[in-house]
Amino acid sequence: MDIKKGENKFYIGNDAVETDAEVHYVPTGLTRIIVDHTHVADNLRGQGVGEALVKKVIEYAREEKLMIVPLCPFAKKQFQVHPEYQDVLAK
Repeated sequence: MDIKKGENKFYIGNDAVETDAEVHYVPTGLTRIIVDHTHVADNLRGQGVGEALVKKVIEYAREEKLMIVPLCPFAKKQFQVHPEYQDVLAK
């Protein structure tokens, strides 16, 4: 699975505008990002693509020393089922 970095997002597809799947975030302040949207095309569902995208934004947050505010319901659920993500969860 080839996950690419775009402007304020990680995505799968040939083009940053017309993606097959993506997780989008909004920088807020110097130390936080808000994950506000996750999308996976129907043909990719059930393959762990959404989980892989959220994991990628978590890795990015760790590398950049950022905290995540998960507003997207899918991302919020990933934080609930993966206790190992708590280190980047904004309280």
